[in-house]
Amino acid sequence: MDIDECFKIGFILKPHGLKGEVTVSLDDEAPENLAELKALFVEKDNRLIPYFVQTASVHQAKALIKFEDVDSVEEAGKIAKRALYVQKSLRPKSARGEFYSDEIIGFEVWDGEAGLLGKVVEVQPGANPLLAVERETGEVLIPVNGPFIASINKGKKRITVNLPEGFLDI
Repeated sequence: MDIDECFKIGFILKPHGLKGEVTVSLDDEAPENLAELKALFVEKDNRLIPYFVQTASVHQAKALIKFEDVDSVEEAGKIAKRALYVQKSLRPKSARGEFYSDEIIGFEVWDGEAGLLGKVVEVQPGANPLLAVERETGEVLIPVNGPFIASINKGKKRITVNLPEGFLDI
């Protein structure tokens, strides 16, 4: 599976128990129907390897997953500390005015006063997500919240921001 056809949903932390289960830290964008998915992809050497889900249970931002043919703590340890992916085609379409982080990578960022700022190179997740925008003068982090983001136009691949005076001087 090509990594461009998938999106990261979390990170395999460690084995759980003795029968091959793993504990997974889930990203904010992990699908709610994780337990219903047939296969997930584990990143290894910049490739995605499919693993078929035998059982999965989700509790808040963590999941306990048992993959087929991973039947021991040793086998589970071999896939620990790796990113976990799912096919983009399996996630719900984002609603109007909403987006998945990977959808806006490469979007131009414009400010009403300063003009073109640069392009989005990363969305840093968390309670207060940030857009990492690459500029000619270096990278700037812009909060993804109401006062800063004026609009997101997926068709034009453009984000318009309203930055406070002096924001870019920090």
